Amino acid sequence: MKLKVSGMLLITILTLNCQSVKLQSVVSQDVEKRAQGLLSQMTLDEKLSYIGGDNDFYIREIKRLGIPAIKMSDGPQGLRNDGKSNAMPCGIMLASTWNKDLAMAYGKALGEDAKARGVHILLGPGVNIYRAPMCGRNFEYFGEDPYLTSRTAVAYIRGVQSEGVMATVKHFAGNNQEWDRNKVSSDIDERTMQEIYLPAFAAAVKEANVGAVMSSYNLLNRVYTSQNRWLLTDILRKQWGFQGILMSDWIATYNTVEATNNGLDLEMPSARFMSVDSLKRHIATGEIQEKTINEKVLRILRTIINFGFVDKMQLDETIQLDNPKGAATALNVAREGVVLLKNDHQILPITNTKIKKIVVCGSNASQFVSGGGSGRLNPFHFVSTLDGIRKIAAEFGIQVSYVNEYSTLKFIEADLIIACFGFNSSTEKEGSDRTFELPTSETDLINAAFLSGKPVIGVVNAGGSVEMQEWFPKLSGLLWAWYPGQEGGTAIAEVLFGKVNPSGKLPVTFEKSWNDNPAFNSYYDTNKSKRVSYSEGIFVGYRGYDKQKTVVQFPFGYGLSYTKFKLTDMTVEKSKKSNEKVIITCKIQNIGTLEGAEVVQLYISKPGFDVVQPEKELKGFEKFHLNPGDIRVVTFEVSKQDLSFYDAKSQMFVAEKGKFIFMLGASSRDIVLQKQLVLE
Repeated sequence: MKLKVSGMLLITILTLNCQSVKLQSVVSQDVEKRAQGLLSQMTLDEKLSYIGGDNDFYIREIKRLGIPAIKMSDGPQGLRNDGKSNAMPCGIMLASTWNKDLAMAYGKALGEDAKARGVHILLGPGVNIYRAPMCGRNFEYFGEDPYLTSRTAVAYIRGVQSEGVMATVKHFAGNNQEWDRNKVSSDIDERTMQEIYLPAFAAAVKEANVGAVMSSYNLLNRVYTSQNRWLLTDILRKQWGFQGILMSDWIATYNTVEATNNGLDLEMPSARFMSVDSLKRHIATGEIQEKTINEKVLRILRTIINFGFVDKMQLDETIQLDNPKGAATALNVAREGVVLLKNDHQILPITNTKIKKIVVCGSNASQFVSGGGSGRLNPFHFVSTLDGIRKIAAEFGIQVSYVNEYSTLKFIEADLIIACFGFNSSTEKEGSDRTFELPTSETDLINAAFLSGKPVIGVVNAGGSVEMQEWFPKLSGLLWAWYPGQEGGTAIAEVLFGKVNPSGKLPVTFEKSWNDNPAFNSYYDTNKSKRVSYSEGIFVGYRGYDKQKTVVQFPFGYGLSYTKFKLTDMTVEKSKKSNEKVIITCKIQNIGTLEGAEVVQLYISKPGFDVVQPEKELKGFEKFHLNPGDIRVVTFEVSKQDLSFYDAKSQMFVAEKGKFIFMLGASSRDIVLQKQLVLE
């Protein structure tokens, strides 16, 4: 039996309340009438100029018709365009919380910050898949897995749009590297697109009802995404039913006729190609129809009317620019997003019974650390890692000193060294890729710390994995702090001293060597053709490491705690309510001595299928906060969609009958329970 899993037409009617802003498949008669009425009053020049951005971050005003200027702002982790702002933890740190409620709160905080600045459209989230660790914008995204990325993105978008602010899902699609991004073609087969690189965009449209989509810089299968008809029209509009605004990335439009005819609504930040003069020339020759222009203008008008932008002021002066609610959310995300990767001999949490003096070292310890580019923010205030450690250490009566020099002598006023190292906005950023190896200055620092003979705890800032074979074995403990936002120093210190029990889990696999990565042979343009074939196909991330039987440094989903958990009593059965669903349950218990949180991860295997399948795929997760001894029942509901794969021949998702293995664990390589079920 094969089941077609078709995309349903999406919502485009606005429902504005504390929960969600939804766009429905059939626009209301009132909205359609208003949009058509405005269109009918627009001159040709007004219509043509309306589909080109204005003043860098605006859709232009048409004052005589009462159409307001629509203001946009970067970025995915904080409002960048209006001076100082709340600086949230980076996107990949949000994903490492594995907490959908926190992702919703994160989006709501961004929505409030947007309204406080009169911003209508937030240019986020970014949902491109982490394919290789060097991509300069990995820190903005949600990791290597399409399911985790989708769940995080849907919650984020719902949070933003619940505040009456339009979210923009980006970069559509195949923008999985930053090197030469304006010229490189990502050559990806259709199954891989549908199973790996498109699901988060599809979920943003079909589940979160995102108001805007942004195309990417790169070519996809030799066609620029901003003029790729298969991507923009066949998939996004026809298959998924998207009716919102489709904009280009900034200076990422390349051809007037192709972009206009193949689906792009709005060229940003201004009209270089979709300009009034250029469009008029092509209309005169018949290459572009005025009807096509009308459709674009209507989509923009419908969407801004739906969101209420035409009827009310977006600026909400009752919201503080330096918003304490946003700061609280930033702190909670950082607390749950820090990942404890190593804790030899339970050196953490730090206690004053063993530790009296601490030396903190590294330039990252004393400054605000973030990735660079459009994700770079200027916070009103921030807590550095050093500030956070000093504050909590004082409560324990522990002395703290700081050094940023490599002399071993500096490490002798110490019982413990906390080395803060990694990348920053100058070395990991938009527009270029970083190295897999740490900068020399950072390895020099950590090596000097080792020469002291004192135990060293590493606190690393990076948007993904790095080469660590030289220094990792010498560390006594390791926290992966990503880019933790303005409250990051507090969260890191709370984890170090045990005020917070770490619960972050890696949203990516950390390989031992770049050579081990499934994309190793197909990431760079070695023959200078400007074409990169994604030869690993669907076997990106943990799917590829499983296929290759690679020993990794840390698996996808990995993260340590100061307590212990146990999974028991797994059941798998067909739903009594629907033949289309499977119900999986188990019990989780905190068997340790401290309160803590664990993420129960559900993976599904489809052995025996004629079409090659991954060894396992994430299809569910839930995070539980438990006191010692507490037991909770975990329930997962799996649909036919979760059991399907994309059949390139029939060009649809299909779910075949046969044996399925359902696996529960604490990471992709820590499966503790599994059962199989045959589905007819």
